[in-house]
Amino acid sequence: MNLKKYIDSEKVKDILVIRQHNQLGDMLCSLTLYAALKKKFPDSRITLVAAKTYYEIPFYEINPSLDRVIVFDKQNLRTIISFYRELRKRKYQIGIVPSTIKISRTSHIINFLSGAKVKVGVKSIDGIKNASHKLLNVKSDFAWKNTHQLERNLDVVRQISCDLTEEEKRSIKFKFSDEEIRDAKRFIEENFQDQNIKIIGFHPGAGKKENMWPTKSFIELIKKIYGRHKNYILLTSGKIDKTVIAEVENEMKKSGIQYKILNDLPIKKLGAILSLVDLYITNDTGSIHIAGFSDARMISLFGPTNPAEWAPEGINKYFIKSKTENINDITVEEVYNLSKKILEE
Repeated sequence: MNLKKYIDSEKVKDILVIRQHNQLGDMLCSLTLYAALKKKFPDSRITLVAAKTYYEIPFYEINPSLDRVIVFDKQNLRTIISFYRELRKRKYQIGIVPSTIKISRTSHIINFLSGAKVKVGVKSIDGIKNASHKLLNVKSDFAWKNTHQLERNLDVVRQISCDLTEEEKRSIKFKFSDEEIRDAKRFIEENFQDQNIKIIGFHPGAGKKENMWPTKSFIELIKKIYGRHKNYILLTSGKIDKTVIAEVENEMKKSGIQYKILNDLPIKKLGAILSLVDLYITNDTGSIHIAGFSDARMISLFGPTNPAEWAPEGINKYFIKSKTENINDITVEEVYNLSKKILEE
Protein backbone atom coordinates (compact mmCIF):
# COMPACT_ATOMS: atom_id res chain seq x y z
CA MET A 1 0.00 0.00 0.00
CA ASN A 2 1.26 3.46 -0.89
CA LEU A 3 0.85 5.23 2.44
CA LYS A 4 2.09 8.63 1.23
CA LYS A 5 -1.18 9.44 -0.50
CA TYR A 6 -3.03 8.92 2.79
CA ILE A 7 -0.88 11.40 4.74
CA ASP A 8 -1.11 14.28 2.27
CA SER A 9 -1.72 17.35 4.45
CA GLU A 10 -4.55 18.51 2.20
CA LYS A 11 -6.31 15.15 2.02
CA VAL A 12 -6.31 14.13 5.69
CA LYS A 13 -9.70 15.04 7.08
CA ASP A 14 -10.15 12.58 9.97
CA ILE A 15 -7.59 11.32 12.46
CA LEU A 16 -8.23 8.80 15.22
CA VAL A 17 -6.20 8.67 18.45
CA ILE A 18 -6.80 5.77 20.81
CA ARG A 19 -5.53 6.59 24.26
CA GLN A 20 -7.31 4.67 26.98
CA HIS A 21 -4.94 5.89 29.71
CA ASN A 22 -6.71 9.16 30.36
CA GLN A 23 -5.73 10.32 33.83
CA LEU A 24 -5.23 14.08 33.95
CA GLY A 25 -1.44 13.92 33.73
CA ASP A 26 -1.58 11.39 30.88
CA MET A 27 -3.88 13.64 28.88
CA LEU A 28 -1.86 16.80 29.44
CA CYS A 29 1.44 15.10 28.59
CA SER A 30 -0.01 14.01 25.24
CA LEU A 31 -0.72 17.59 24.10
CA THR A 32 2.44 17.63 21.99
CA LEU A 33 1.04 14.81 19.87
CA TYR A 34 -2.17 16.70 19.08
CA ALA A 35 -0.38 19.99 18.49
CA ALA A 36 1.95 18.32 15.98
CA LEU A 37 -0.99 16.66 14.20
CA LYS A 38 -2.85 19.95 13.91
CA LYS A 39 0.28 21.70 12.66
CA LYS A 40 0.71 19.26 9.75
CA PHE A 41 -3.00 18.61 9.16
CA PRO A 42 -4.68 21.93 10.08
CA ASP A 43 -8.01 21.05 8.44
CA SER A 44 -8.32 17.64 10.08
CA ARG A 45 -10.82 16.59 12.72
CA ILE A 46 -9.35 14.59 15.59
CA THR A 47 -11.37 11.92 17.37
CA LEU A 48 -10.12 10.53 20.69
CA VAL A 49 -11.11 7.13 21.99
CA ALA A 50 -10.84 7.14 25.79
CA ALA A 51 -11.63 4.61 28.48
CA LYS A 52 -14.63 4.99 30.74
CA THR A 53 -13.79 6.57 34.10
CA TYR A 54 -15.77 7.02 37.31
CA TYR A 55 -15.24 10.78 37.26
CA GLU A 56 -15.65 13.44 34.63
CA ILE A 57 -12.66 14.25 32.44
CA PRO A 58 -12.85 17.76 30.90
CA PHE A 59 -11.35 16.63 27.60
CA TYR A 60 -12.08 19.74 25.56
CA GLU A 61 -10.93 22.08 28.33
CA ILE A 62 -7.64 20.18 28.54
CA ASN A 63 -7.16 19.72 24.82
CA PRO A 64 -8.57 22.33 22.41
CA SER A 65 -7.33 20.28 19.43
CA LEU A 66 -9.99 17.62 19.99
CA ASP A 67 -13.12 17.60 17.83
CA ARG A 68 -14.79 14.50 19.21
CA VAL A 69 -14.38 12.08 22.12
CA ILE A 70 -15.81 8.56 22.12
CA VAL A 71 -15.76 6.67 25.41
CA PHE A 72 -15.06 2.95 25.10
CA ASP A 73 -17.50 1.34 27.52
CA LYS A 74 -17.08 -2.44 27.51
CA GLN A 75 -19.54 -3.27 30.28
CA ASN A 76 -21.81 -5.30 27.99
CA LEU A 77 -22.42 -6.26 24.36
CA ARG A 78 -24.89 -3.42 23.80
CA THR A 79 -22.42 -0.70 24.84
CA ILE A 80 -19.66 -2.28 22.75
CA ILE A 81 -21.87 -2.41 19.64
CA SER A 82 -22.94 1.20 20.25
CA PHE A 83 -19.29 2.24 20.54
CA TYR A 84 -18.29 0.66 17.21
CA ARG A 85 -21.26 2.21 15.44
CA GLU A 86 -20.19 5.62 16.66
CA LEU A 87 -16.57 4.92 15.77
CA ARG A 88 -17.35 3.96 12.18
CA LYS A 89 -19.38 7.09 11.45
CA ARG A 90 -16.20 8.64 10.07
CA LYS A 91 -13.62 7.40 7.58
CA TYR A 92 -10.21 7.88 9.13
CA GLN A 93 -7.13 8.39 7.02
CA ILE A 94 -4.87 7.98 10.08
CA GLY A 95 -5.29 5.96 13.28
CA ILE A 96 -2.76 6.31 16.12
CA VAL A 97 -2.11 4.15 19.19
CA PRO A 98 0.56 6.08 21.16
CA SER A 99 1.40 3.34 23.74
CA THR A 100 3.63 5.74 25.69
CA ILE A 101 2.48 4.39 29.06
CA LYS A 102 1.28 0.85 28.44
CA ILE A 103 0.73 -1.33 25.37
CA SER A 104 -2.93 -2.21 25.02
CA ARG A 105 -4.08 -5.02 22.74
CA THR A 106 -7.64 -3.68 22.85
CA SER A 107 -6.51 -0.27 21.58
CA HIS A 108 -4.80 -1.87 18.58
CA ILE A 109 -7.93 -3.89 17.77
CA ILE A 110 -10.08 -0.73 17.95
CA ASN A 111 -7.63 1.04 15.64
CA PHE A 112 -7.68 -1.86 13.18
CA LEU A 113 -11.49 -2.10 13.16
CA SER A 114 -11.83 1.67 12.69
CA GLY A 115 -10.81 1.22 9.06
CA ALA A 116 -7.97 3.75 9.28
CA LYS A 117 -5.64 3.43 6.28
CA VAL A 118 -2.47 4.51 8.08
CA LYS A 119 -2.11 2.81 11.47
CA VAL A 120 0.65 4.35 13.58
CA GLY A 121 2.23 3.07 16.77
CA VAL A 122 5.19 1.33 18.36
CA LYS A 123 6.94 -1.89 17.37
CA SER A 124 8.87 -2.17 20.62
CA ILE A 125 9.75 -0.09 23.67
CA ASP A 126 13.16 -0.46 25.30
CA GLY A 127 13.56 -3.89 23.76
CA ILE A 128 10.09 -5.13 24.78
CA LYS A 129 8.13 -6.15 21.69
CA ASN A 130 4.58 -4.94 21.07
CA ALA A 131 2.66 -8.18 20.55
CA SER A 132 0.06 -6.29 18.47
CA HIS A 133 2.51 -4.50 16.17
CA LYS A 134 1.36 -6.53 13.13
CA LEU A 135 -1.88 -4.53 13.24
CA LEU A 136 0.17 -1.39 12.48
CA ASN A 137 1.70 -0.34 9.16
CA VAL A 138 3.78 2.57 10.50
CA LYS A 139 5.85 1.56 13.52
CA SER A 140 9.32 1.87 15.04
CA ASP A 141 11.47 0.53 17.84
CA PHE A 142 11.77 3.17 20.56
CA ALA A 143 14.38 3.53 23.33
CA TRP A 144 12.46 5.64 25.83
CA LYS A 145 14.20 5.14 29.15
CA ASN A 146 14.26 8.50 30.97
CA THR A 147 12.42 10.17 28.06
CA HIS A 148 9.65 12.58 29.07
CA GLN A 149 6.08 11.73 28.14
CA LEU A 150 5.81 14.96 26.13
CA GLU A 151 8.66 13.76 23.94
CA ARG A 152 7.43 10.16 23.74
CA ASN A 153 4.08 11.30 22.38
CA LEU A 154 5.83 13.46 19.83
CA ASP A 155 8.10 10.58 18.79
CA VAL A 156 5.08 8.49 17.80
CA VAL A 157 3.76 11.05 15.28
CA ARG A 158 7.24 12.00 14.04
CA GLN A 159 6.91 8.74 12.11
CA ILE A 160 4.39 10.51 9.85
CA SER A 161 6.42 13.74 9.68
CA CYS A 162 4.56 15.57 12.44
CA ASP A 163 6.90 17.58 14.66
CA LEU A 164 7.21 20.75 16.72
CA THR A 165 10.04 23.24 17.15
CA GLU A 166 11.47 23.80 20.62
CA GLU A 167 9.63 27.11 20.78
CA GLU A 168 6.34 25.44 19.81
CA LYS A 169 6.84 22.81 22.51
CA ARG A 170 7.48 25.48 25.14
CA SER A 171 4.34 27.33 24.06
CA ILE A 172 2.07 24.41 24.98
CA LYS A 173 0.50 25.90 28.08
CA PHE A 174 -2.99 26.65 29.29
CA LYS A 175 -4.39 29.67 27.50
CA PHE A 176 -6.44 31.56 30.07
CA SER A 177 -9.37 33.69 28.98
CA ASP A 178 -9.68 37.30 30.11
CA GLU A 179 -12.46 36.20 32.45
CA GLU A 180 -10.32 33.43 34.01
CA ILE A 181 -7.48 35.90 34.58
CA ARG A 182 -9.85 38.49 36.11
CA ASP A 183 -11.42 35.87 38.40
CA ALA A 184 -8.00 34.65 39.55
CA LYS A 185 -6.79 38.17 40.32
CA ARG A 186 -10.04 38.91 42.15
CA PHE A 187 -9.62 35.75 44.24
CA ILE A 188 -6.07 36.78 45.20
CA GLU A 189 -7.10 40.36 46.02
CA GLU A 190 -10.07 39.28 48.15
CA ASN A 191 -8.29 36.54 50.11
CA PHE A 192 -4.66 37.70 50.28
CA GLN A 193 -4.89 41.46 50.55
CA ASP A 194 -1.32 42.41 51.52
CA GLN A 195 0.72 42.21 48.31
CA ASN A 196 3.97 42.25 50.31
CA ILE A 197 3.21 38.89 51.89
CA LYS A 198 4.08 35.78 49.88
CA ILE A 199 1.41 33.25 48.92
CA ILE A 200 2.49 29.61 49.16
CA GLY A 201 0.23 26.79 48.00
CA PHE A 202 0.26 23.17 49.13
CA HIS A 203 -1.41 20.07 47.73
CA PRO A 204 -1.07 17.29 50.36
CA GLY A 205 -3.39 14.77 48.66
CA ALA A 206 -2.80 12.32 45.81
CA GLY A 207 -4.66 9.74 43.77
CA LYS A 208 -2.22 6.95 44.64
CA LYS A 209 -1.11 6.15 48.18
CA GLU A 210 2.47 5.50 47.07
CA ASN A 211 2.63 9.03 45.61
CA MET A 212 1.48 10.73 48.82
CA TRP A 213 4.07 12.33 51.08
CA PRO A 214 2.99 11.83 54.73
CA THR A 215 0.39 14.36 55.82
CA LYS A 216 2.32 14.97 59.04
CA SER A 217 5.33 15.94 56.90
CA PHE A 218 3.23 18.45 54.96
CA ILE A 219 1.94 19.90 58.22
CA GLU A 220 5.46 20.21 59.63
CA LEU A 221 6.65 21.82 56.38
CA ILE A 222 3.78 24.34 56.32
CA LYS A 223 4.51 25.36 59.92
CA LYS A 224 8.26 25.60 59.26
CA ILE A 225 7.84 27.77 56.14
CA TYR A 226 5.25 29.92 57.91
CA GLY A 227 7.60 30.38 60.85
CA ARG A 228 10.18 31.94 58.54
CA HIS A 229 8.08 33.85 56.01
CA LYS A 230 4.76 34.55 57.81
CA ASN A 231 3.23 33.81 54.43
CA TYR A 232 -0.32 33.35 53.27
CA ILE A 233 -1.28 29.67 52.96
CA LEU A 234 -3.36 28.22 50.12
CA LEU A 235 -4.46 24.58 50.29
CA THR A 236 -5.75 22.82 47.18
CA SER A 237 -7.92 19.75 47.31
CA GLY A 238 -9.65 17.32 44.96
CA LYS A 239 -12.67 15.12 45.66
CA ILE A 240 -10.47 12.32 46.99
CA ASP A 241 -8.46 14.54 49.35
CA LYS A 242 -11.09 15.40 51.99
CA THR A 243 -9.58 13.30 54.80
CA VAL A 244 -6.07 14.65 54.22
CA ILE A 245 -7.25 18.26 53.99
CA ALA A 246 -9.33 17.89 57.17
CA GLU A 247 -6.20 16.74 59.03
CA VAL A 248 -4.15 19.66 57.73
CA GLU A 249 -6.96 22.12 58.43
CA ASN A 250 -7.30 20.88 62.01
CA GLU A 251 -3.58 21.46 62.63
CA MET A 252 -3.75 24.95 61.12
CA LYS A 253 -6.59 25.86 63.47
CA LYS A 254 -4.70 24.51 66.48
CA SER A 255 -1.65 26.57 65.51
CA GLY A 256 -3.66 29.72 64.80
CA ILE A 257 -2.41 29.85 61.21
CA GLN A 258 -4.75 31.46 58.68
CA TYR A 259 -5.35 29.57 55.43
CA LYS A 260 -7.62 29.36 52.40
CA ILE A 261 -8.82 26.12 50.80
CA LEU A 262 -9.65 25.64 47.12
CA ASN A 263 -11.88 22.58 46.81
CA ASP A 264 -12.21 20.76 43.49
CA LEU A 265 -12.04 23.79 41.19
CA PRO A 266 -12.29 23.44 37.40
CA ILE A 267 -8.82 22.86 35.98
CA LYS A 268 -8.25 26.19 34.27
CA LYS A 269 -9.72 28.23 37.12
CA LEU A 270 -7.33 26.51 39.50
CA GLY A 271 -4.45 26.91 37.05
CA ALA A 272 -5.04 30.64 36.68
CA ILE A 273 -4.85 31.07 40.47
CA LEU A 274 -1.73 28.89 40.80
CA SER A 275 -0.01 31.00 38.15
CA LEU A 276 -0.22 33.93 40.59
CA VAL A 277 1.16 32.32 43.77
CA ASP A 278 4.81 32.62 44.84
CA LEU A 279 5.35 28.86 45.22
CA TYR A 280 3.27 25.69 44.96
CA ILE A 281 4.36 22.43 46.63
CA THR A 282 2.55 19.29 45.55
CA ASN A 283 2.60 15.52 45.54
CA ASP A 284 3.05 13.59 42.30
CA THR A 285 -0.58 13.75 41.20
CA GLY A 286 -2.76 15.65 38.74
CA SER A 287 -2.05 18.98 40.41
CA ILE A 288 1.61 18.91 39.28
CA HIS A 289 0.46 19.01 35.67
CA ILE A 290 -2.17 21.70 36.27
CA ALA A 291 0.52 23.86 37.90
CA GLY A 292 3.10 22.96 35.26
CA PHE A 293 0.90 23.87 32.32
CA SER A 294 -0.12 27.08 34.13
CA ASP A 295 3.53 28.20 34.40
CA ALA A 296 3.42 28.21 38.20
CA ARG A 297 6.60 28.25 40.27
CA MET A 298 6.54 24.84 41.92
CA ILE A 299 8.14 21.94 43.75
CA SER A 300 6.83 18.44 43.03
CA LEU A 301 7.57 15.42 45.22
CA PHE A 302 8.27 12.02 43.68
CA GLY A 303 8.43 8.56 45.20
CA PRO A 304 8.35 5.56 42.83
CA THR A 305 7.54 7.56 39.69
CA ASN A 306 10.38 8.70 37.43
CA PRO A 307 10.48 12.54 37.28
CA ALA A 308 12.52 12.35 34.06
CA GLU A 309 9.33 11.00 32.50
CA TRP A 310 6.66 13.00 34.34
CA ALA A 311 7.97 16.13 36.09
CA PRO A 312 6.86 19.50 34.65
CA GLU A 313 9.58 21.09 32.53
CA GLY A 314 10.75 24.68 32.24
CA ILE A 315 12.04 27.50 34.40
CA ASN A 316 10.86 27.66 38.02
CA LYS A 317 9.95 23.93 37.91
CA TYR A 318 11.69 21.99 40.65
CA PHE A 319 11.28 18.48 42.00
CA ILE A 320 12.61 16.25 44.76
CA LYS A 321 12.90 12.53 44.10
CA SER A 322 13.15 10.03 46.95
CA LYS A 323 16.47 8.21 46.81
CA THR A 324 14.78 4.98 47.96
CA GLU A 325 11.69 5.04 45.66
CA ASN A 326 9.64 5.53 48.86
CA ILE A 327 8.19 9.04 49.03
CA ASN A 328 8.07 8.82 52.85
CA ASP A 329 11.87 9.07 52.85
CA ILE A 330 11.87 12.63 51.52
CA THR A 331 12.66 14.76 54.58
CA VAL A 332 10.92 17.95 55.61
CA GLU A 333 14.34 19.59 55.74
CA GLU A 334 14.98 18.78 52.04
CA VAL A 335 11.75 20.41 50.92
CA TYR A 336 12.13 23.34 53.31
CA ASN A 337 15.67 24.10 52.15
CA LEU A 338 14.66 24.06 48.49
CA SER A 339 11.63 26.26 49.16
CA LYS A 340 13.82 28.72 51.09
CA LYS A 341 16.28 28.87 48.20
CA ILE A 342 13.48 29.52 45.69
CA LEU A 343 11.68 32.12 47.78
CA GLU A 344 14.81 34.04 48.73
CA GLU A 345 16.76 33.92 45.47
